[in-house]
Amino acid sequence: MLEAVIVDDEVKALQSLSWELTNLSDEVDIVASFTDAHEALSYLERNTPDCLFLDIEMPAMDGFQFIKNLKNKNFPVVITTAYNQYALKALKNEAIDYLLKPIDTDDLEVTIEKIKKYNTKNITSEKLEKILLNFNADSHNKKITINTDGKLLFLNSDDILYAESDGNYSTIFLSDGQKILLTKKLKEVNNLLPDTSFFRIHNSYIINLNKIKEFLKTDGYVVLESNHKIPVSRQKKSDFLDML
Repeated sequence: MLEAVIVDDEVKALQSLSWELTNLSDEVDIVASFTDAHEALSYLERNTPDCLFLDIEMPAMDGFQFIKNLKNKNFPVVITTAYNQYALKALKNEAIDYLLKPIDTDDLEVTIEKIKKYNTKNITSEKLEKILLNFNADSHNKKITINTDGKLLFLNSDDILYAESDGNYSTIFLSDGQKILLTKKLKEVNNLLPDTSFFRIHNSYIINLNKIKEFLKTDGYVVLESNHKIPVSRQKKSDFLDML
């Protein structure tokens, strides 16, 4: 069952589309409809429908302003309007489809199929991510999961040399020379790494204890197998020695 929301300032247009959707398929359920854009935005902050049918020409806030003000965009948007000049702008605003009023039943059927495909694709992606994360959480399949650039990376802890902070970002350095930039603070990265083999040796660094080659006590540095020199902070020195 597709849960749909309709936003249109014209009551007759709203009722007409509701009637069309309800009679077109028993798979569509109109869960809410609004003639006031602000009320609709408030509703969509708390609820996530399967699709939104949105009129463009509305007083106070047009459809494109409405889309910009949407905080929750985890559903497809279908633009409905009596004016065909908005088609290109609708696509640029990531609308899944564009319906010209009066809405043709055949066009509406095609739109419903697009919505189904869109939602099936997204649900499949979310389920796959959950399966991978749950699989990785199993102690027999334990790897470090890094979520970056729209993909999940599964790293063996032994492949990681160290991680370095850069404000709100962090970089993970791998044994093969690769670098992985993350939009995470070092504290968040530290929570991803097993504390049995990784240690935050400095405010700006986490090291893999298994990769230490030398500890220069006088200089306050560790040297990794890659010959990277990492400073040991005074505050961490005692705890670091205990770990060793």
